[in-house]
Amino acid sequence: MRKQAIVIGLGQFGMALARTLTERGVEVLAIDEDPERVRIASGFVVEAACFDATDEATLMRAAPERREVSVCAIGSEAKDASIICTALLRQIGAPRVVARASDDLHARILRLVGAHEVVNPERDFGARFASQLVHQGVIGELPLGEDLVITELATPQALVGHVLGSLELPRRFGLTVVAVRRGTNGVVLIPEPREVLAAGDVLVIVSKHGAVARLLERS
Repeated sequence: MRKQAIVIGLGQFGMALARTLTERGVEVLAIDEDPERVRIASGFVVEAACFDATDEATLMRAAPERREVSVCAIGSEAKDASIICTALLRQIGAPRVVARASDDLHARILRLVGAHEVVNPERDFGARFASQLVHQGVIGELPLGEDLVITELATPQALVGHVLGSLELPRRFGLTVVAVRRGTNGVVLIPEPREVLAAGDVLVIVSKHGAVARLLERS
């Protein structure tokens, strides 16, 4: 059975999320007050509806309690609506509520009213993009919990030709290479300690924040 999700708020973030979830096989109900946004989303989601998600009776008819995840993606221009919607989703019985926050205070309030998870896409993107600007070779970053990060890193020239195990990256920098993407076809390898790093390899690294920066500074 395909997973089901509700995405409430079809701004740039919500629309992109609804589209990507659909592409990954999730049945998405997309909701917004703007008829034009709903019309656009109806072109790719299973179902799209135009209504005010802060209206409890109407939201209940969307049956969030029967869907695996409900995302309140309402933007920063309507913080009060995002808080009310998040609270209603929990009260109705949605098993997993993810809410979008625009700042730290907003995030704290969303957690207080019951959000299981809170995301700040603008801040997260800014942090990842800053790493790409500051550290040459960083292709992308993805937070993994509160204290870890997954980093895609073009292999520094100083590491090319070295045996991975001999570099002692976990001991020296506190990071672990969990995969290597190699070649023009992007073949992904689970590296052995005896793996020799090649020019053009992309390392997939799990580490605490700052570990990759230390590696690049000393390479």
